[in-house]
Amino acid sequence: MAVDDVPSVAVPGTVLGPITKYAAGLGTHVHDGHVVSSLLGRVAVTPSARPPGPAKRLNKITGVAAEGSTTLSVTRHGKRREILPDVGNVVLARVVRLMPKQAIVVIQQVGDTVLQTEWQGVIRLQDVRATEKDKVKMYESFKPGDIVRAQVISLGDQANYYLSTAANEQGVIMATSEAGNDMVPVNWKEYKDPETGLTELRKVAKPS
Repeated sequence: MAVDDVPSVAVPGTVLGPITKYAAGLGTHVHDGHVVSSLLGRVAVTPSARPPGPAKRLNKITGVAAEGSTTLSVTRHGKRREILPDVGNVVLARVVRLMPKQAIVVIQQVGDTVLQTEWQGVIRLQDVRATEKDKVKMYESFKPGDIVRAQVISLGDQANYYLSTAANEQGVIMATSEAGNDMVPVNWKEYKDPETGLTELRKVAKPS
């Protein structure tokens, strides 16, 4: 159950609360001093139950939280009929691996529905952009960890769905810089780290 100004539901990127007050749990990450949702789902607020013994070593993912702080986590909506991606569906997917001619992703959301099961998809080199396809380089379009908006163009084989990011509104919608900071899009092919000022190449999705 949410408390104070913590939202009861969240989408990827929703700011849930400051790390001075809350700790990042499952389905969240830390950015710019705040716990931020990584998923679409319900927000759970778990009061602190600090175990005895030495404190666990902090890492970059969890960040620094106040001692005895309440944990915020986001869980996918449950108890609903599982849907499967279908041709024409717009999906959100996370990039997990890059190869010279394709990007491997896991599909996490179909339309407005967060999936209970992550399905593997492939974005092939020829399906990254609608123009200048011969100039596309996979490592200049995506990076592991990116969240992309894509469209299912084929059911593919038993292991993969084939996805396209060719439309203007499709492509990377969330990206983390090499320095570990959330970036902002600056044009159709670049994201910028607001802290370092450095830019990185991506196939940027125009806001829909």
